[in-house]
Amino acid sequence: MAKQKKQPRPKAQTPKGFRDYFGAEIAERKAMLDKIAAVYELYGFDALETSAVETVEALGKFLPDVDRPNAGVFAWQEEGDSNSDSKPGDWLALRYDMTAPLARVYAQFRNDLPTPYRRYAMGPVWRNEKPGPGRFRQFYQCDADTVGAPSIAADAEICAMLADTLEAVGIARGDYIVRINNRKVLNGVLETMGLEGEETRNAVLRTIDKFDKVGESGVRALLGKGRLDASGAYIDGVGLSEAQAGPVIAFLTSKADDTAATLANLRAAVGGSAVGLEGVQELETIATLLTAQGYGAEQIEIDPSVVRGLGYYTGPVYEAELTFDITDEKGRVRRFGSVAGGGRYDDLVKRFTGQAVPATGVSIGVDRLLAALRMKGRIGGSAAKGPVVVTVMDRNRMPDYQAMVDELRAAGIRAEVYLGNPKNFGNQLKYADKRQSPIAVIQGGDEAERGVVQLKDLVLGARIAESASLEEWKSQPAQREVPRTDLVAQVRAMLDSGQ
Repeated sequence: MAKQKKQPRPKAQTPKGFRDYFGAEIAERKAMLDKIAAVYELYGFDALETSAVETVEALGKFLPDVDRPNAGVFAWQEEGDSNSDSKPGDWLALRYDMTAPLARVYAQFRNDLPTPYRRYAMGPVWRNEKPGPGRFRQFYQCDADTVGAPSIAADAEICAMLADTLEAVGIARGDYIVRINNRKVLNGVLETMGLEGEETRNAVLRTIDKFDKVGESGVRALLGKGRLDASGAYIDGVGLSEAQAGPVIAFLTSKADDTAATLANLRAAVGGSAVGLEGVQELETIATLLTAQGYGAEQIEIDPSVVRGLGYYTGPVYEAELTFDITDEKGRVRRFGSVAGGGRYDDLVKRFTGQAVPATGVSIGVDRLLAALRMKGRIGGSAAKGPVVVTVMDRNRMPDYQAMVDELRAAGIRAEVYLGNPKNFGNQLKYADKRQSPIAVIQGGDEAERGVVQLKDLVLGARIAESASLEEWKSQPAQREVPRTDLVAQVRAMLDSGQ
């Protein structure tokens, strides 16, 4: 009989571009998402959880490359139905974002949903893109959208809610700014330029999108003949004259010291364009509504330099930026940057129904916001507390130990019984340390006869072990004996004193 070839063992590693999350990280993310959800619900938004899988057809224009259904997303084709001449099945994909599923849901259930429909959604999304430092193929998004509200008040509300959300999770006023722009103003600028051909207009839009990277001079050069990039390579420009490029530069640099002056500059930039003037009026309405609600320029401002997403959104566009400095991996000081963005996208549901449905919303980058909170010391400053561990001195008395842990849990105290080999007591304490347990409960036969338990403060014990004198060590202040009947009360008191 031939000897069977031994199969190689699989590698114990995550796929490229993915990562695992452990207890403390999950707890931090959950706590932050709970705070965000509380603000969203305060504003009247309802939770929605959609399927992680959508048809590629439903994802539609949200795909990076619609000609290759499996590019940019994790997609696969279902097998054909054997009862239908073996026609190929649907292309399915893991959701790319939270917005495309919302469009599908609203189109599918529009007769049952209220209008406007206000929903928020939180969860992972997947993108089949090249991973890099801090860039993963699976990450969390946290969205809030209003569908079916043409009023610009809906956009103002989203901006107010975004400011409230940042403060609720621990970003202090002065450490963030919500900046607002409007695609209609840009459309007005393009109209005044008299550009011919969709290709030229798209080239101008791509150039505008580089404003935050190359600045005014870089955009001016790219609108004209071109420029040298950092590597020394020459990048061809759009080929516009100085006069043609003027309105774009005026648009991008129109921010002034106060809102009224900024709006005046924008009116000048759009000239006589009706759609451009409509966009300026919408920005003025948003500013008026936010001022009436008590939001100042230190929280939310009109800023025409916000250009990301202008190729996608149809009206107001907003971005939340954290304004404090950080030191990057190369030791350079820079601003933390954007953690949220959104805007109005009135053509979204039209793909499904043929009818235009107004919509506006925002998406918060959960991982970036968590990183910001860690840098500000709002989370991650101390190790997460594990459960109270009830040690096992006698395996035959397991029912007694289980009774102790049940009492602790009934009182809302996180607790567990040691379920490993109890033979070596030192290993039990090592386990408790690894679990970052604050307290170990100890009861041997002698303690049981006397109706007491020993409570070992593991946090204090670790500090004593580092620097205690011999006398302090002998006095054992980290361990105390208490009546068995006082177990819960004494553990509670120790936990409260350690907070």
